[in-house]
Amino acid sequence: MTKITQPHDRFLKALLSDPDKTGTLLRERLPKEVAELLSSEPPVLVDGTFIDGEFREHLTDRLFKVKTQEGKAAYIYALIEHKSYADEWVAFQLLRYMVRIWERFLKEGQQKLPPIVPLVVYHGAREWTVPNQFSALLEADKGLLHHLLDFSFAVTDLGRIADDDLSQDTHLRAALMAMKYAFHSADGVVVIPQIGKGAQGDPEFAKLVLRYLIQTYRGMTMADVQAYAEEAFPGEAEHYASQFAREMMSKGRQEGRQEGRQEGRQEGESSLLLRQLHRRFGEVPGWAELKVANATIDELETWGEQIFDAETLEAVFK
Repeated sequence: MTKITQPHDRFLKALLSDPDKTGTLLRERLPKEVAELLSSEPPVLVDGTFIDGEFREHLTDRLFKVKTQEGKAAYIYALIEHKSYADEWVAFQLLRYMVRIWERFLKEGQQKLPPIVPLVVYHGAREWTVPNQFSALLEADKGLLHHLLDFSFAVTDLGRIADDDLSQDTHLRAALMAMKYAFHSADGVVVIPQIGKGAQGDPEFAKLVLRYLIQTYRGMTMADVQAYAEEAFPGEAEHYASQFAREMMSKGRQEGRQEGRQEGRQEGESSLLLRQLHRRFGEVPGWAELKVANATIDELETWGEQIFDAETLEAVFK
């Protein structure tokens, strides 16, 4: 298997390796009519990933074999989006990955294809607004639609679910809360003690969640680690807080290097744009220098392109 290097991916694969937690997640988040058809047997994880390599930074997938109430086999394909926004082509991705799953079964000699129910779990900062119907991607006359391939998929948008309603399972709720706030962690640091309290009772699970928080919450401090540890490890908070202090320091060094590279690039873009402005329009007034100094890299790049067509200095910044 491909080495897992992405923190969201690592966390989810560890979380969903627990059959009980996975079973709870599926029963709570699949459509009611699907969940009611499933037997009480825990889902069985099917090894492998079906995602294209270039998408693995933003996606995690897990395939589970389940049994229906009638004893027949079915499969749940869970695709987890780690982007801050919803991908409008997710239905097409699901189709491609489900075809790959069916191709595997055909190679194994199966005579009929098993049912696959797709489930998308999304924890981006923006609300999920993408239609959950494959046909929404098709540009066709209505009269043709019933002749064309179509399927729907369930979507769980963690950001739109109240914290207390994320799951009835305490540990699963803590994990989903950690994911929910990962892309707006300025809000997430406020609920870190609550997440820690939910992770209480299983030190290994609590460490898994804390490591995920450290790796994904940019605003997290040692005080937050201490607050989490006091809830998650009652009586042993100091021990675990000091254990994770080294990871926090390592994270700080990495973020410092990243910020340094970002600042260096921004300074270079600003300097280049000011030289271009001076060459094109002569002396650059103070208001323009201030605008350049406070600009983002995206703005600097946009203005750098507009300078070639702009007839006046003011037009560059429109």
